[in-house]
Amino acid sequence: MVPDFSSSQRGYQEGSHLSGGPPDGAYPENTPAPDGVDFNNFILEIEPEPASSDSASVQTKPESNPNLQVQFKSEGGRLLLILPPAPEKSRNPVYWEELRRQLKERISGGERFLQPHTPVHLIARDRLLDSQQVQEIDSLLSDAQLPLKRIYASRRQTAVAAATAGYSVEQQTTLGHLGQGQEASRQAMDEPLYLQTTLRSGVEIRHRGTVIVLGDANPGSSIVAEGDIFIWGHLRGVVHAGAGGNTQCRIMALHMQPTQLRIADKVARSPDDPPAQYQPEVAYIGPDGIRIALATEFALADLTTQESP
Repeated sequence: MVPDFSSSQRGYQEGSHLSGGPPDGAYPENTPAPDGVDFNNFILEIEPEPASSDSASVQTKPESNPNLQVQFKSEGGRLLLILPPAPEKSRNPVYWEELRRQLKERISGGERFLQPHTPVHLIARDRLLDSQQVQEIDSLLSDAQLPLKRIYASRRQTAVAAATAGYSVEQQTTLGHLGQGQEASRQAMDEPLYLQTTLRSGVEIRHRGTVIVLGDANPGSSIVAEGDIFIWGHLRGVVHAGAGGNTQCRIMALHMQPTQLRIADKVARSPDDPPAQYQPEVAYIGPDGIRIALATEFALADLTTQESP
């Protein structure tokens, strides 16, 4: 049962406007050998190398396996930059220095489809990247006039580092083609994503679970979550909770002044007359659309509803 408020509610206007061989050299003739061995009358038999050495010599090397190299790929009108898998999960690991060298070579090699000003979607897969490494990738792309538009990562640490550095991020449990979002949304939600940063204009966060931001969401920023959205600060951007269709999701902020609110398929915008004083508030779907209420009163009413027989 959805709590109803008569005194503390403020309605949001409906609207739709507004990511081995032997050692080198031999003993000279007639030279005594160690331990009294006479090499003048000694026949050396060299056994063939063990099978494991042969198999190792034909193992796939990073430069011959496309999946172990930095790749540029054009897909659906977008330019994808695909990184090799995490070193700890590969038999032929590609570490950061090698990754950076490969990226430089791909860019300087002048790939035909690397047209200047083409937005790049970075597919980090399960690699662990820190903020400095993300910024270095961005710098290399910028030198070729290739703007970094969004970062897709399955590692939570990479997603947090990229978002903290001010990049648009989409955290995914499994990374495939970018058009698999609808199928993924039917699966269980991921663990909450915690961000301690201020989301600047142009930054977009996408997550298949709840998003918690310890900071502000400035105008021009965007958060899309399949779970709830909590802003421990000022909310002035665009937020979409329950993106997978969950109408029970909520949006909470200490200072609720969004450009646009979305919960499931419901859309609303800020009222024309803002309140004289802002307090922590919760947005939810009521009988007549998206409504908001004081967080303290909403929590009390929600607990009362859950405890009632």
